[in-house]
Amino acid sequence: MVLCSHRHITSVPGQIPPQSQILDLSNNRIKSLTQGLFSHLKALQELDLSMNIISKIEPGTFRYLQNLMILRLKNNQLKLVPAGVFSGLPNLTFLDISDNDIVILLDHSFKDLFNLRNLEAGDNQLVFVSHLAFGSLHNLQQLTLEKCNLSSVPAHALSHLHHLVVFRFRKLNISIIHNYSFKRLNHLKVLEIDQWPFLDTLEPDSLFGVNLTALTLTRCNLSNVPYDALKHLIYLTQLDLSYNPISVIRSRRLCDLEHLQEFHLSGGKLVSIETKAFQGLSYLCLLNVSKNLLTTLEEEVFHSLETLETLRLDGNPLSCDCRLLWLIYRREGINFDGQNPVCATPAIVEGTAFKDFPEQISPDHFICQKPVIRNKFLQQMSVDQGEQISFICNGEGNPSPKISWLSPQNDLLNANINGRFSVLADGTLKIHYVYAQDSGIYTCIAQNPIGNDTLLAELQVSSKNSIPFTTTTLPPIASWPSSRAANAEQKPITLDIWVLAMVLAMGFIPFLTAVIVCFVFIFFLSLSRGNIKHRAQIEYVPRQPYPPINELENEDNKFTMKLM
Repeated sequence: MVLCSHRHITSVPGQIPPQSQILDLSNNRIKSLTQGLFSHLKALQELDLSMNIISKIEPGTFRYLQNLMILRLKNNQLKLVPAGVFSGLPNLTFLDISDNDIVILLDHSFKDLFNLRNLEAGDNQLVFVSHLAFGSLHNLQQLTLEKCNLSSVPAHALSHLHHLVVFRFRKLNISIIHNYSFKRLNHLKVLEIDQWPFLDTLEPDSLFGVNLTALTLTRCNLSNVPYDALKHLIYLTQLDLSYNPISVIRSRRLCDLEHLQEFHLSGGKLVSIETKAFQGLSYLCLLNVSKNLLTTLEEEVFHSLETLETLRLDGNPLSCDCRLLWLIYRREGINFDGQNPVCATPAIVEGTAFKDFPEQISPDHFICQKPVIRNKFLQQMSVDQGEQISFICNGEGNPSPKISWLSPQNDLLNANINGRFSVLADGTLKIHYVYAQDSGIYTCIAQNPIGNDTLLAELQVSSKNSIPFTTTTLPPIASWPSSRAANAEQKPITLDIWVLAMVLAMGFIPFLTAVIVCFVFIFFLSLSRGNIKHRAQIEYVPRQPYPPINELENEDNKFTMKLM
């Protein structure tokens, strides 16, 4: 072992013993490597040239290092890796060229490295990876690419790494992962995508063809769980989506991941985990949803509570009502990983950790109240068409009820702007411009897990000088078999008389004008022809007889008429 680190040397020393197996030349001022430098070190197994200022390596520099297994060139000034620069290293298993200034990886940059198992190539200025850059790395098992300037996943180059097992792909500015980006990576088990701040889309087949057991998609810009891209990963056991602005985990959308054991989504914007969100995940033993915006976690989100061992729920504004009572009863059998959940509401238990509640829960704790709508009276309004109206609906309960409205046709009017209708945050229904067909009974529903309460509101819309009539709207042909679509929807539509009169007038006046113009034209045309004569003089001029040329030409006498 020869250690020459931090010696301020500018070139490789010439007096290194030929039997040396480990040579450390890191943290020096070496600028270049030329052929023959290591020709006498045939026993060398590990060479560390990190943290120098190497900008040039001549092909054949490492030709005689047949036994070299580890080569470190981290933190130098390499801008290019010429083809064949690493030839002559048949036993090299680990290569680190990270933290350089490499802009492009050319074809056959790693030629002859047939036994390389681990390649560290991150923290470079990479803008392009040639299709055959990894062509010789048939046995590569681990690859790290990070802090690069790549604009897309180099799918063609990666397709040569048939035995790749672990791929760390971190700190890039790629915004979308296209379909089949990891094709032919049949042995890939671990894929780590971290710190892609612009990544917001995974196309449905972006992960098709790989059999991952662990997937990390952290510190990206995913606003939704990429369900379609994940459904192919039937052997996945670990999924980490932490530090993404994901707000909800939908019901039954992860059921294809039947072998999933660990699910992480911490540090995000998670507001809701829908009922049966983990349906089908019968092996789920760890759930980490810490540091989010969850107010509750209901028992019904899990496929089975028998397998759940570790639960991280800390860092959420939990509302300690009846929905979390199941967790209080099971707290002794669940590992909170040293981070006990804490109640944020109601005020009576604010700041209390779950572990601090007594075994016998007080009747005043973890209770729910059925929703109640205050000022529950029938609201009636009679307005003219075109006006704006509002119906008020305020619900109270524990937990706070969700307010929704049904139209007279029993259509749900959600809280978002829906054409002319909107439901405000306080439950008020607003119709921005009413029509006659909006008339009818509207129903307000205040609902929480315990029950619901309703309120009715009646609207009558009058329209002056209008004629109501109905039109039939047929459903699409594909939906005809359904009983609901078989009935035509009747919607009253009004037609204003003055509008009808104006439309008819606009069509009749041009027609009448055209007829008058035609008559005038014919009148003046007839005057230009002069007087019409009613007498005719006929002159009869008999033809001179002549002998016929043949019998076929024998004709009767003819006469000529002239009209004077």
